[in-house]
Amino acid sequence: MKNRIQMPLALIVFMCFNLLVKAQAHHKERELIVTDLVDSIYSNVQKTYRKFWVKLPENYNPSSDSKYPVVYLLDGFALKNNLVTVYDNYWGHYMPHMILVGLSNATNRTFDLTTSEIKSRHGAAFSAKTGGADQFVRFIESELIPHIDSHFPTTTHRTLIGHSYGGLFTINMLLNHAHLFNNYIAIDPSLDWDDQKLLKQCKAILASKHLENKSLFVSLAAEQLHMFDESITLENIKQDQSEFTLFARSIIEFSEFVSDEVTNGLNFSWKVYPEDLHGTVPLPSIRDGLVHVFGWYQFISPQKYNNSETTLSELNQLLKTQEEIYTKNFGYSSPPMLEELFVGYAQMFFQTGQHEKARLFINKAIEYYPNGTEAYDAMVDYYQTISDKTNAIKCATKAYEISKSTYHKDRLDALKN
Repeated sequence: MKNRIQMPLALIVFMCFNLLVKAQAHHKERELIVTDLVDSIYSNVQKTYRKFWVKLPENYNPSSDSKYPVVYLLDGFALKNNLVTVYDNYWGHYMPHMILVGLSNATNRTFDLTTSEIKSRHGAAFSAKTGGADQFVRFIESELIPHIDSHFPTTTHRTLIGHSYGGLFTINMLLNHAHLFNNYIAIDPSLDWDDQKLLKQCKAILASKHLENKSLFVSLAAEQLHMFDESITLENIKQDQSEFTLFARSIIEFSEFVSDEVTNGLNFSWKVYPEDLHGTVPLPSIRDGLVHVFGWYQFISPQKYNNSETTLSELNQLLKTQEEIYTKNFGYSSPPMLEELFVGYAQMFFQTGQHEKARLFINKAIEYYPNGTEAYDAMVDYYQTISDKTNAIKCATKAYEISKSTYHKDRLDALKN
């Protein structure tokens, strides 16, 4: 994991204060915008209704033309809190604003997520219906994704997260349907399924498949190795050939194969969690997985933004380079910085008396987010700083025209009066 980007105290204080002020000032307007909803669609593929939830980003504004990458979470209602907690704490420097989608697998979970049909498991009869992954893929590709794309401001950059059987399904998607998602996070995947059938297939598939611009993160919860036999450890597990260790050995075998043998452009990482159980590993895995697959999203040379000796020309070049990185990895044109961060840096420069730099960042925010309001708010502050009431009113007017909110109307009225 890369080191966390260090932000100056002034910027941290400003951004926290800014979010608090906006949450209070826009409270009534936000009540009218539903950003967290539960819905369902009827699947003609599966002949049943499929339930899902959608969480829109904190900065979602129906008046804006901004679009967002999407994260799809299997077992979405069971794992929702894990994903939302990670996302709420890590967006900004570690990952972009995104739309989160959680799909329920509470009904027929084993059928949906398993990749082949079996009649016995662990030496006993297995009565659950299995092997429906191909059908579930068709539902996701032909019905769920088009529904989400048609109802929400999405981009084509997608991430899939699955745990246990969902992890098996996630790896199957990468191997056989890689066009659907850019990123794959497989948490404690059940690669022992059907005598390691998918694991065996993957070696031939990965050897010939080009996976440039694809990322995969795999995790293993190792604490359960000791639950019935304390002599089994990560160091000696390969020498054990019992059914008990097949689950963990399958993950290790897959991960070591991909690490050592696969040279097809796949951005791969895996991690063992020695203190976690199968049921506790989703939270740290989602965090580490998202940080890995969006590793390119973190700023290059962040200290230069904070250095008072960095010139305007150097700042412009940093932003240009960042934009090129984002555009390459997203696969479409992308701003080099979130609107909130443009405004946050501008405020930092105001506070340190670097007004030209502050104006640069506000202008950039307006350039990249013409239908956003935070930049115009900041520009009002800028013009008030230099006692230019006329232009302060113009910017306040623009913010109100975009948002039609009582907050911006009150601010405009105060400036006029």
